[in-house]
Amino acid sequence: MMSDWIFAFFHLFLVLGAIAFTVYSLFIGNTTRFAFLSAAMAAYYWAVLHKPVKNEIARRRGLKNLGEKK
Repeated sequence: MMSDWIFAFFHLFLVLGAIAFTVYSLFIGNTTRFAFLSAAMAAYYWAVLHKPVKNEIARRRGLKNLGEKK
């Protein structure tokens, strides 16, 4: 569905913006903000993205192993 793609790209740009702002905070010398945002991004990864990423890695390894057996 088109709405899934729109949501995915919107979410991607928000995450990229948050990462850019985190790096920018480090460059301007605001280490407290950088540490807080880095911790928040790490927590977000573990809470939301970690399981799907592991599943995708396992799926791709399975496809790769399936291709080698042929």
